[in-house]
Amino acid sequence: MARRSKERIMKDAPYDMRDKDAEMLAATSYVPRKSSRNGALIFNLAVFALSCAVVLAAGVALTGRIGVETVALMLIVALLAVSSVHIALSWEKVVVLRFGNLNRVVGPGLYLTVPIIEHGTIRVDQRVIATPFFAEKTLTADLVPVTVDAVLFWVVWDAEKACTEVEDYYAAVSFLAQTALREAVGRSTVAEVALRRDQLDVEIKEDIEKEAAGWGVDVISVKVRDIRIPDELQEAMSLEAQADREKNARMTVAGVEVELAEMLAEAARVYGDPDAALKLRTMLMQYDAVKKSKGTVVTVPSALSDGFADSGMMNDNRTPERKTP
Repeated sequence: MARRSKERIMKDAPYDMRDKDAEMLAATSYVPRKSSRNGALIFNLAVFALSCAVVLAAGVALTGRIGVETVALMLIVALLAVSSVHIALSWEKVVVLRFGNLNRVVGPGLYLTVPIIEHGTIRVDQRVIATPFFAEKTLTADLVPVTVDAVLFWVVWDAEKACTEVEDYYAAVSFLAQTALREAVGRSTVAEVALRRDQLDVEIKEDIEKEAAGWGVDVISVKVRDIRIPDELQEAMSLEAQADREKNARMTVAGVEVELAEMLAEAARVYGDPDAALKLRTMLMQYDAVKKSKGTVVTVPSALSDGFADSGMMNDNRTPERKTP
């Protein structure tokens, strides 16, 4: 049972399942079709059985027996009935050819064809189709090999063009999507591919629409799911990003320091002491250091304490002068 299921998935998959990477991709992204045509098959069997029953009943009523002629006529009539009466499912369009020329597009529902003269050449599924595709080790504009995994959402809006303008519209769209992805990656640098994913989606969609419009195909959207960059380049890009963040942080700190210096200078002007700005900055730095370390304040000889000592000496010198008569 498991082997049959695996063979069915390999048959339905839009890419070569023998490749190991493709197998992994299919296991994570591809879901087999869930819809079934069992109803249409049962209808054909019912038409065949009903035709046989009608011919047999007519033969018995006319000849009173079931002969070889009756059986042969029964089979011919049943085959003609099955070839004439058909059902197209709710999401299907059927292209009917007459003597090899396009005659009409029918469906969904019941439709009739003339046996031998007419036949349905293709059944077009008009639901939204999701097609996974990827570009492996594609060179960017700065010659970096990247692997990009994406998914295409599209729909066939014109069954006639899908039948007459392209041999296999499903395979054509898949190959076109892969080619458009490689071209879009080749026009961008590795940084643009990694950071401008939305722009990459738009470029791929536009490239596919230019070619697929004549096939009766409408592209709904393209979504890039994964971008794999070489490990050594990832480390270099990480260091570059870290350096940029440190640069921005230092520039921010420098700007704040300028604003703080202007405020302290204004405070020193109010105090009337040009050296007060430096003393206030020293106090703020000491406060920040103690706050970060969560330690205890320890007073050590510094420019701040020297300033306090100078102020104390000035007050002592002024006091005796007041006591002198």
